Amino acid sequence: MLNYIIKRLIMMIPILIGISFIAFLLINLAPSDPAEVALRLNEIMPTPDAIESMRQELGLNEPFWSRYFSWLYNVFHLDFGRSFVHRDRMVWDEIIRSLKPTLVLATSSFIFTLIVSLVFGVLCAIFANSVFDKVLRLFIFLGTAMPSYWLGLLFIWFFANYLDLLPTSGYGTWQNLILPTVTLSFVYISTYIRFIRNNMLENMHNYSIFYARCRGLSQPKIILKHVLVNSLHTTITALGMTIPQLIAGSFVVEYIFSWPGLGRLCIAAIMNRDYPVIQAYILIMAILFVVCNFIVDVLHQMLDPRLRDNGGIA
Repeated sequence: MLNYIIKRLIMMIPILIGISFIAFLLINLAPSDPAEVALRLNEIMPTPDAIESMRQELGLNEPFWSRYFSWLYNVFHLDFGRSFVHRDRMVWDEIIRSLKPTLVLATSSFIFTLIVSLVFGVLCAIFANSVFDKVLRLFIFLGTAMPSYWLGLLFIWFFANYLDLLPTSGYGTWQNLILPTVTLSFVYISTYIRFIRNNMLENMHNYSIFYARCRGLSQPKIILKHVLVNSLHTTITALGMTIPQLIAGSFVVEYIFSWPGLGRLCIAAIMNRDYPVIQAYILIMAILFVVCNFIVDVLHQMLDPRLRDNGGIA
């Protein structure tokens, strides 16, 4: 197990370096001159002298590889440079300021997704092909097909404008958290209910379940201890990758509900062409996906003895 973890950590090094290079390269391929963008965002006339002075300040006159390694060295020290919009603010400080609201939203969405998916996934498997199962599968189909922004607007109209029960925007109270949480979770809930239901139905026909019934085990124990546990391997992989998706993919929901998180920060950076913020966002989100993928693989090794016996190969 330890050898597997060490190998995976070593394999992550070239992947992370490649990600950093792509993040740096994408911004350098942008059609606009970063020096001119920085001047215009600070309402400074982009004269040739001003542009040249800004290029020297930003280090844009240096060779590409020199700039990349200098940027990479600073990234290791959590220095992503200064924002073009707010020259007195560091990019890392802006990210940290916006990270807490995003983590609050992602955590609440993950917990809500996990609870609802487990409960209704198990019920759908137990009452397969019943009226309850068919109606819920219809909602699953609608939830998978419905975009988050459209669902968020429907929730705002119904719960905020029509019923006047919940606020449409803001941050700081549990009431503000309800609509963004449900909106962000809805698509994932639909996916995981289907995963759990299908895997449980498949495992119900295994010989191990037949043997458990012959031993006289109660139906709830068979369902929870044998069928559900053996059905969670695929779901664990999907749930593990949901964490970075909830963080990275929350920008639409954050924008709709005026949630002051990383998503809104990224959208504002894109609208203002604030390249250092965009660069940092791309890099951090990519690293988050790689790290979560590593954690999921380690969990699989711990939960499935077959993977440990075959050196990580099923």
